[in-house]
Amino acid sequence: MTNDLPARLADVRARIARAAGRVRRDPSSIRLVAVSKTFPADAVRAAFDAGQIDFGENRVQEALDKMDRTADLPIRWHLVGHLQSNKAKKAGTRFDLIHSIDGPALLTKVDEAAAGIGRRIDLLVQVDLAGEATKHGAREDELASIFEAARGCRAARVVGLMLLPPASEDLEQARPYFRELRAVRDRMLAQGVDGSMLNELSMGMSHDFEVAIEEGATLVRVGTAIFGGRDTAAV
Repeated sequence: MTNDLPARLADVRARIARAAGRVRRDPSSIRLVAVSKTFPADAVRAAFDAGQIDFGENRVQEALDKMDRTADLPIRWHLVGHLQSNKAKKAGTRFDLIHSIDGPALLTKVDEAAAGIGRRIDLLVQVDLAGEATKHGAREDELASIFEAARGCRAARVVGLMLLPPASEDLEQARPYFRELRAVRDRMLAQGVDGSMLNELSMGMSHDFEVAIEEGATLVRVGTAIFGGRDTAAV
C-alpha cells in the first residue's frame, strides 16, 4: 500500500491544481489534509516522506497513538471527526486544528485545555446545513453565540467553518451545500464577525474535493484517494 502512496498523493495534488485552475484560484491557497484514520503510523510516515505535512484523524485515541509513534516528524495534526465533550481536554492539548466545534461549551473546554499547558490551537466551527440526525454541527442561527464565546478565548482561535454535506454518489448534489457554506461565511462577515475567524472553509473529501475547491474550499480532507480503500469494519 505504501509503495504507490507517493503516486496517489501526487495525483491528488494534481487534481487540486486543476480544480483551482478551473476557477482561477491559486492552488497554494488550498491545504490538503491527508485523512489517515484506520491506517497505521507507517502509512503516515510514507505520506510525510512524499511531502505531506497535514494529517487528519477522526478519533482522538487513535490519533494520540499515531502522534506518539511519529513524534519525531513535524506533522500538523487535524481532528476532523466529531469531538465528544469528555475528549475535549485531550484534544485541546495535542491537535493543531480541530474541525468540529459545534457549541460554545465545547469551544470553552478546548480553550481551557490548551491554555492550561500554554499552547495555541486553531478551531473550525462545524455547520449543519442539512439537518441530518446522524451528523453533528451548529445551525446557522447558533453561530453567533459560538463566535461570541470565541472572542473570550485565551489559547484557542476560531479560523473558519467546516461542512459535511449529505452523502451522495452524484458530485453535483454536494455543490449547493459547499456554495451555501461560503454564503454563510459571507453573512457572518456582514454581521460583524472578525474576518480572521472566517479565513478557512473546510469542505470536500475524496469523492468531491474538486467540486468543493470550485466553490471556495481552503482545506480539503482526503483519505481514500491517498491511502486506498479502508477496512469498513475498522471505521
